[in-house]
Amino acid sequence: MGFFKKYRPVPIPEECKGMQIRTESSICTGERVIGFYDPVSRKLLYTQLAQNDSQIDAFYEKYGIAPPTDKR
Repeated sequence: MGFFKKYRPVPIPEECKGMQIRTESSICTGERVIGFYDPVSRKLLYTQLAQNDSQIDAFYEKYGIAPPTDKR
């Protein structure tokens, strides 16, 4: 049975190793997305919609990374 399976984080994709995690928000709607920032192409990779701070924390937890302590 799979009721009590231990959660294992998803491995970070190979092309995203060493990249920063960044959030961006829309000027018009204020919608926020989070993903791995590629400084060469200036785009977010593997983005997810983040409607609140708990979803941002869930993104960090999904990849097994500690979220930053300073929230602005």
